[in-house]
Amino acid sequence: MRQIILDTETTGLEPEKGHRIIEIGCVELVNRQPTGNTFQRYINPNREVEAEAIAVHGITNEFLRDKPTFAEVLNDLLSFINGAELIAHNAAFDVGFINYEMRLLTKNAKTLDAYVTVFDTLALARKKFPGQRNTLDALCKRYKIDLSTRKFHGALLDAQLLAEAYLLMTGGQGSLFAEHELNSTDETNSTVAQKSNKNRSTLPIICANDTEMLSHKNILATIKKSTGKCLWENA
Repeated sequence: MRQIILDTETTGLEPEKGHRIIEIGCVELVNRQPTGNTFQRYINPNREVEAEAIAVHGITNEFLRDKPTFAEVLNDLLSFINGAELIAHNAAFDVGFINYEMRLLTKNAKTLDAYVTVFDTLALARKKFPGQRNTLDALCKRYKIDLSTRKFHGALLDAQLLAEAYLLMTGGQGSLFAEHELNSTDETNSTVAQKSNKNRSTLPIICANDTEMLSHKNILATIKKSTGKCLWENA
């Protein structure tokens, strides 16, 4: 099962008023495990970013001036997400913005649901925690996901945080990302990061010695004597 956790940053809140995407970040999970593959692009929106938005994500107009346009990153994005389950928090916002950008390029453009299925973690959170705040920040605090060093929102950073929150909401999972990954501010707008799972340490296999095996058998015999049967004893 391949899942892509996606987040975006924008110039403002409403595409209908001409607002545009300025960053897309994605994290890949396969069978609920991080593969180390991520996707991040900063995008020149060809318009000014609102001051209120800059206060949230810290991405300035000056920083975006030499970045590629949405048209230049679209094929890479679709290649990365194609065929996956796309997971986003308040998915209507992110998906709506991407569909809007695609329509600007081609009048009869396909929408994202032609490439992916979409799952909204905000809808899930509202079911699990009715009447409570269910922003991404609120979920992170609820599940004790560390936000202490997060100064600004960022699409890739928030996708990593959402991946942790999603897995905890849907069955539990330890921390997915090393602290330096979550705190990194390095720009990765021209590559898809590849991180090998080979770097993960292998857990040691420790076998019981003869003394420990004998003690184990004695305990099983005691259980069988007192109850008449022992489920852990070999037939």
